[in-house]
Amino acid sequence: MTSAPDRFRSRLLPDTAPWRSSRDFRLTWTAGTVTLFGSIFTMTAIPLQIADLTGSPWAVGAVGAVELVPAVLFGLYGGVLADRADRRTVALVSEVALAALSALLLADALLDTPAVWPLYVAAGLAAALQGVQQPAVEAMVPRLVPHDQLVAAGALLSLRWSVGGVVGPAAAGLLIATAGVPAAFLVDLGTFLLSIALLARVRPVPSERDAEKPRLGAFVEGARYAARRPDLIGTYLADLAATVFALPTALFPFLAVELNATWALGLFYSAGAVGSLIAAATSGWTGRVHRHGRPVVLSAALVGAATAAAAFAPGPWTVLLCLVVAGSAHWIGDTFRSAIWNQSVPDGLRGRAAGWEMLIGAAGPALGDLRAGGLAARQGIRAALRTGGLLCFGSAAVLSAAVPALWRYDQREHRVRSAADASTAPSAEPLTGPAP
Repeated sequence: MTSAPDRFRSRLLPDTAPWRSSRDFRLTWTAGTVTLFGSIFTMTAIPLQIADLTGSPWAVGAVGAVELVPAVLFGLYGGVLADRADRRTVALVSEVALAALSALLLADALLDTPAVWPLYVAAGLAAALQGVQQPAVEAMVPRLVPHDQLVAAGALLSLRWSVGGVVGPAAAGLLIATAGVPAAFLVDLGTFLLSIALLARVRPVPSERDAEKPRLGAFVEGARYAARRPDLIGTYLADLAATVFALPTALFPFLAVELNATWALGLFYSAGAVGSLIAAATSGWTGRVHRHGRPVVLSAALVGAATAAAAFAPGPWTVLLCLVVAGSAHWIGDTFRSAIWNQSVPDGLRGRAAGWEMLIGAAGPALGDLRAGGLAARQGIRAALRTGGLLCFGSAAVLSAAVPALWRYDQREHRVRSAADASTAPSAEPLTGPAP
């Protein structure tokens, strides 16, 4: 008989069933984790090196502009490619190309006088390659694990991001401070080589349409399908509400000054990742939730409430608590959104759905920074926090009423085809929504 403590742990700790049941998921998860840590080292090193070489804040900020357009355009094309080619091959080739970019950065950093332009070129090309790779990796997951383990798989995938967000920047900063920027690029290159070796052992994951030539215009099919699925549209709107209205990272430096707590700025940036880590580490309950649309909506409401509460915080520690709560809620929403997409989107459209997800994921935070910064300039930091949080909370309330299909979504009514079924399925599926 299972003891009470064992039952408690099984209900609280992350469900590791996908690791145990799927060798290919273990390999893919480990490869992604290794790559993530290496990429964080490079993402930390590039701005530091540009700042050191140019002394210009504008030059550092330009890195984001260089990355945004390639990420969006190639993310959409990556979604099309993931629905036309072998997804393992797309992920593997992209990883090889990213390793080559790390080698370029390392070679430049080892010069007596490093050049600045390779940093921008590498940043833009890396954003493009990640845009191609990410839809393929995301579309692989439902083919690697059973349907009833998709939520657990999503939680495990989110867990690595949470751990990386907390540990990666601190480790990268320490390494760069002690060994210099080249050491960070060397670590990244080493992690890519290990990741390539792991991905090479994953079995092929051919799409249903691998005989067709990829067309950029084919991403419209994914948009047409989503338009006929109000529950999917609802997940996109919930994500936008949380990121546009209640992701106030642009305000953190000013909030720290207003609170006379510049020492807390780094903690403000990492608080969301800490919240995500706490939620991921206690995610055993997620596998027992069947109506996945409800936590998507409720998590957006909680993000809004926590952000609004931060506007009234008397000191930095209260702000940090609010940001940790918001980070946990973001993680819950992301996990169940991912589960809905993986459970119900046809395999032949899954890559394009991931491409649209990338587009929204890139646009939401950028629009959120513009909204927060513009409102703060006119009305103040606290007003920008308060208004954004309340708008997010109100959007979640409206969404629950305006999109009942999302609120009613039940994962027991949505089954994706297994890999065996997909290999014998027709090349296209009817563009119809789920059963009510």
